[in-house]
Amino acid sequence: MTSKTEWPSSLDDRELDELDRYLRAHTGEGDLLLDGVHGLLSALAVGPLLVLPDEWLPEVLHEPFTDKDEGNRVLALLAKLNDSIVAELDVDAYEPILGEVETETGPMLSAAGWCEGFSRGIDLRAGLWEGRLGEDPQLMELLGPVMALAVDEGILSADAEFEKLSDDEYDECLAQLPGVLGAVNQYWLAKPATEAEVEAMVRQQQPAAGDDGNPPRQRSGHWVH
Repeated sequence: MTSKTEWPSSLDDRELDELDRYLRAHTGEGDLLLDGVHGLLSALAVGPLLVLPDEWLPEVLHEPFTDKDEGNRVLALLAKLNDSIVAELDVDAYEPILGEVETETGPMLSAAGWCEGFSRGIDLRAGLWEGRLGEDPQLMELLGPVMALAVDEGILSADAEFEKLSDDEYDECLAQLPGVLGAVNQYWLAKPATEAEVEAMVRQQQPAAGDDGNPPRQRSGHWVH
């Protein structure tokens, strides 16, 4: 049995509600809510290369804090959420934070926001992910349930036509997400990005002469071809 000192310190329901309320009050159309932020941080946690907060926070926070104490609290909650994902993966306790949609039969879990965030997390290291996905079918296979959900929700486009997932198929993909994250994490640990891959990514992200110095923001969905 895992001891209390080893068990991850995840956000409790009150903290999740607090962060959810803040994000809902300070986001615009197309910005990530709590489920999307969790998807983003999940992609970064299992990805090929470290992404520091200075790089991912602009994907989450879109306006300056007007209250210093509130700002420090939100940053602390985001840091705890980020740390908890890695800790949960280490002890096979990861669970995605999902949104809900209203249907004729009542509320149902939706992976749309989580998948959007996961896609944006991959976009932050798009060169490494896309290069490896194109070369190694194992990684593509591991990500199958995530891709199926993302295509089903319209987050990613597919070259071929896909039938919508049945409710049972959708639920099965949701149930597989913790295993997918664990497997992808192990994949990158076993097959880390090479120096050549990192150099190629850096060259790809360098701004072209004459632009504003900022590399163009990747649109979500570019990591699958």
